[in-house]
Amino acid sequence: MSDFRPLTPAPMAASAPHPDAHRFRVAHPEWATQATIYEVNLRQYTPEGTFRAFEAHLPRLAKMGISIIWLMPVHPIGEVARKGTLGSQYAVRDYLGVNPEFGTLADLRHLVAAAHALGLRVLLDWVANHTSWDNPLVTEHPDWYQHDAQGRLMSPVADWHDVVTLDYRSAALRRYMTEALSYWLREADIDGYRCDVAALVPTDFWDEVRPVLEAIKPVFMLAEWDELYPSGGLSWEEFNSDTHLLERAFDMTFGLRLHYLLDTIAEGKAPLSAIDEYLAAERAKYPPSAYLMHFTSNHDVNSWDGTEYERLGENALPFAVLTALLPGMPLLYSGQESALNRRLAFFDKDTIDWQNFPLQEFYTTLLRLKRRHPALHNGDPASHLHRLPGPAPVYAFLRAKQAATVLCAVNIGSETRHLPLPEAVAGTWQDVFSHDQLMFREADTLPIPAHGWRVLEKMG
Repeated sequence: MSDFRPLTPAPMAASAPHPDAHRFRVAHPEWATQATIYEVNLRQYTPEGTFRAFEAHLPRLAKMGISIIWLMPVHPIGEVARKGTLGSQYAVRDYLGVNPEFGTLADLRHLVAAAHALGLRVLLDWVANHTSWDNPLVTEHPDWYQHDAQGRLMSPVADWHDVVTLDYRSAALRRYMTEALSYWLREADIDGYRCDVAALVPTDFWDEVRPVLEAIKPVFMLAEWDELYPSGGLSWEEFNSDTHLLERAFDMTFGLRLHYLLDTIAEGKAPLSAIDEYLAAERAKYPPSAYLMHFTSNHDVNSWDGTEYERLGENALPFAVLTALLPGMPLLYSGQESALNRRLAFFDKDTIDWQNFPLQEFYTTLLRLKRRHPALHNGDPASHLHRLPGPAPVYAFLRAKQAATVLCAVNIGSETRHLPLPEAVAGTWQDVFSHDQLMFREADTLPIPAHGWRVLEKMG
């Protein structure tokens, strides 16, 4: 995380090194410093629900400022204990196969090649913790699975009755899974993985896998996990007690704590200023080189917790601004640029209504700013966050790298508020959304509309 400091008019001194920085050894791909990420729910993306149909959207996404395409699992889905008519994409029946619902291996290769031609990278969603009941591994290698005291296969969580849990005490399973992960890099030229419930798999497995994958090509690894906030309805005891996923294996984890904090603020159960405590905790836990992914929606959130409009109400877009511009990598989920305001079915066909992409320009403005502005780059220890004091419904800050600066302010209240601007902000700025040139003097104020935002930039 970038350094978090209150605003002072004096130039900021270099940050002291993080005391545990030496433990964080992941070398991010060079392109990741400016990256943003987009999650693709292929089943619901188009009426066809195929690789080829989705591929037509790649130029649009590249123009929006997307860097990474994350495909939800593409493998064949189990039929035993299947949920719904189509099943969960996280109930994998064959780690080396392609779900015919989506197309063929050749179609996937074509999609990846098209993405690469546009400068995009592609991650596959990988489910290493469990398989479907009818995955051939169940009968071929029963010792690769966890069993209860009566010798029965086990599901990770009672509600996940369509899957059974693998047992990483097996060296043979580890070899198989490592080769399966390597297969897709070689055969489809993908650029890495989003790893489902990553902390349910022993961290030393991931630590062993990363260099094997890097020997094939540079990869980007995203863990579904936040060491400060468990996910999936599991208790702390069900996770590895000391994960350290970002030290040697993963480039990025989910910023779940910020996600749930924004929900709590929207419910009126926490003040907006609680974001300061979140930033301070993240700064203390991680060095700047560690990435967290921030979002207002994803496939789980949309289907099970509700749309951002259900959870965040009139502040859905102001909070989207925060997740894009606070330190971390922003995620956009399928349909958010269409102002999707319904929960997508998880186990059945439920095509997104794109409605001529009413929020595409909004997200394009944010994501392009994130990519181009040096103060917003991921993992940069020379970029600092400076908090701007203001009225309670307003959260405002600067992201600065030397003289290159972004000013972000959101107002979650029902009336326009005015943000006092200190002397350090004096000078000429450009409004990122209106493109107006603004000149500020000491003691000026910046109006922030109700349930709105202002984002200004200057390059020096």
